[in-house]
Amino acid sequence: MQNSTQQARGGQGKNMLRNRPRVIGAVLVSLGFVSLVFVLPFARAQWAMGAPPFSPRIFVTPIPGEPFSATEEVSITSAVTNGSAFQRKSFALIARDSRGRIHNERHANVPLTSARNPALLSTLVYDPDTQMSTFMNPHTQIARQITFARPAAAAPPNNWAQRQSTNSHADPNVLLEDLGTSLMEGVDVHGYRRTVTLPQKITGTGQPVVVTDEYWYSEELRINMLETHTDPRTGQLAVRVTKLDRVEPIPNLFDIPPQYKVVDITPPSPSLTSQ
Repeated sequence: MQNSTQQARGGQGKNMLRNRPRVIGAVLVSLGFVSLVFVLPFARAQWAMGAPPFSPRIFVTPIPGEPFSATEEVSITSAVTNGSAFQRKSFALIARDSRGRIHNERHANVPLTSARNPALLSTLVYDPDTQMSTFMNPHTQIARQITFARPAAAAPPNNWAQRQSTNSHADPNVLLEDLGTSLMEGVDVHGYRRTVTLPQKITGTGQPVVVTDEYWYSEELRINMLETHTDPRTGQLAVRVTKLDRVEPIPNLFDIPPQYKVVDITPPSPSLTSQ
């Protein structure tokens, strides 16, 4: 009887190890980590209807030597329905210290006319020295930690103009434009626009649809200062960096509050999952 119980527990343990990557994936999607994983319902709808992937968050690159703190402002305007547009907003603190550690918050969306502060949903802290991400949930007071095998990207992953290989694949339905340079929050930025014409067979409207993505990139800070995504089927989403302060952030932004329970969700090694 005891052996049967031990075997059952052993089987449950192996099942938990096999299912752990699924759990981790669910945590990453729910809390958000890099670029395409930062997905709002608005952006998921774009992707499902054939639009190019778009990140409704600012990807803060973990590079050392360029500390800052700023506000990430999100503005969502739905496609016009019954003569009125559905508009929402959000804002969050983003920061990076001289070591390259990042602090990135996620807040709820509120009506555009709301005067209340959007509720904090989660906080991400990433340390490039250890390649460890910590996802903190203020409601459960649980800090989930995962150590990645590879370092995070040194430039926003969706920036097609910073990837030379992208330009080598000509597509008559895709127009890539260089918008030149400008100044935002006191830093030089370079703008780029991608216009994609989607054929009517995949738009769900019976007509071709033009989807436009635009971003303004700071080479100095290695982040996008402004990103916009426009799709006539769903509306427009804009993410911008404001209130930029290029001084060292306060150290406790990168600490786990003492009342939080720390849980390691790093995937087990292949040798464990194969047993």
